[in-house]
Amino acid sequence: MSRISFELAETLAAVVDEGTLDAAARRLHVTPSAVSQRIKTLEEQLGRLVLVRSKPVRATDAGAAIVRLARQAALLEHDTLAVLGDGAEQEALTRVPLAVNADSLGTWFLEPLARLGRRHPVVFDLHRDDQDFTAALLESGTVMGAVTTRATAVSGCRVSVLGALRYEAVATPAYVARWLGGDRTADLAAAPLIDFDRRDDLQNIWLTAQGVDPARPPRHYVPASNDFATATRLGLGWAMLPRLQSQDALDRGELVLLGGDPVDTVLHWQQWNLRSPLLDAIAEEIVAEGRRVLTPVA
Repeated sequence: MSRISFELAETLAAVVDEGTLDAAARRLHVTPSAVSQRIKTLEEQLGRLVLVRSKPVRATDAGAAIVRLARQAALLEHDTLAVLGDGAEQEALTRVPLAVNADSLGTWFLEPLARLGRRHPVVFDLHRDDQDFTAALLESGTVMGAVTTRATAVSGCRVSVLGALRYEAVATPAYVARWLGGDRTADLAAAPLIDFDRRDDLQNIWLTAQGVDPARPPRHYVPASNDFATATRLGLGWAMLPRLQSQDALDRGELVLLGGDPVDTVLHWQQWNLRSPLLDAIAEEIVAEGRRVLTPVA
């Protein structure tokens, strides 16, 4: 097998990122036919397909390995230019793809990124997914780092504990008066609740702890973290909110706690185990912020 051209690997990464050859061509400032030819050349060199020509396109297993190589090469290039100190690394911003769960993104995650953006020539490409699934984006090479519930390091990665995102059952006083004024178990079985999406099991966990069959209550689905919290504050239903989102509304009396034990989701930071000053700076900022604002874990 011949050596892999960085230009070809970079082109494949751009196609995967943008979803189409035309969009990748615009990003790379070349023609779509040039992008197509580069992908064809890469596949001929490797003797295997690197792209599934779907809409959007996606990398094959072989393609994912090449995308990961392209991202690592770009990161190392940035670090090398920074060491050389000629200012060249300032001319082009390094793209850093990261994965994060919606509630972290909506509460604490952006502040450390803003601080990093003021100190380093980077742009962040954030992939939002459930915290139980973000590790898969690391495994595929889609992202360089991820907030995840997975405590065991993904192959080729290192892991640091961040802390627990603590969720509590809350609702508006008017909602409580309307739906939860009588027998607690019977009321919770009939009262509408709010789920983020059909993978959200936090409300089910809390209901089970209250002795309520989680299959019984009617449900709203609001698949955006800030909108989810807003729907709860508007009285659409009760929900499990992180204290980071609910504290102000609780202080103002707009929300009240429903009781029961909180549900803690322990989060970790995983990133490529690559010696990179930039990646190390990103990890240091994110881990420090997580440990500052999240509930410590024993």
